[in-house]
Amino acid sequence: MASDSTVRELYRKHITGSHILHYQGVLDAYGHLSFRHPTRPDVFVMSQFIAPALVSSEEDLIEYWVKDASPVDPTAGRGYSERCIHSEVYRRYPGVQSVIHSHSEDVVPYTISGVPLHACCHVGGFLDHLRPSDQRDMLVRNTHLGGALASYFSAPESTKPEHAVVLMRGHGFTVQAESIEECVVRAVYTRKNASVQTTTLLTRAAYEATQPSAELPAIKYLDDDEVQGTNLMTKESAYRPWGLWVKEVEGHHLYMNKIK
Repeated sequence: MASDSTVRELYRKHITGSHILHYQGVLDAYGHLSFRHPTRPDVFVMSQFIAPALVSSEEDLIEYWVKDASPVDPTAGRGYSERCIHSEVYRRYPGVQSVIHSHSEDVVPYTISGVPLHACCHVGGFLDHLRPSDQRDMLVRNTHLGGALASYFSAPESTKPEHAVVLMRGHGFTVQAESIEECVVRAVYTRKNASVQTTTLLTRAAYEATQPSAELPAIKYLDDDEVQGTNLMTKESAYRPWGLWVKEVEGHHLYMNKIK
């Protein structure tokens, strides 16, 4: 049984994590981080309808039921319309403890260009699940769209995710993990990976344009074994970048975390 201090520590990590995601360019005024409640697995927590950089206290956080993304407290303030992304990932995968949804401009091109983002993602076309009655604004506003998105993390009916990241066409990406720290690390390095791949492709295209007779070897993306190895490494080393990023946001005048 987790204590009150454990819950407050997760609140503090959530606020710090939201600040890190903004500082690292994963979230801007939009996007969101959540975590599963440590003693009530049927409840998850995320901030109210404010920019991630401005989340600062327990009063900014809202508890939701995993079953339908409705607020535990019916009088709670306005929440994010896309919280069903989070609820449906938690509902399908009991082991998932944290979820991030981002609209990073470094990643979005890989959701529309047909060029796969190698080494760290699984591309999902969940928007094919729109119903005639659904609002066609690319937002995941209800549980059946959230459930369709969640299904792309694994094989059909599996309760254990096989992929860390799902790309969302013309929209962004969603990340799941077993802790807030690991989820933040995965989200940050998904953005960085996309940036590195874009630079690689542009560099290669520019060189081939000036050297049309050059025969370059194929781009050496990570193979499946290397991906597995990096996944294990990320789990084991997530606290190293997390510790650095915490210090960075703690020393920045924009970010306030009132939970100590």
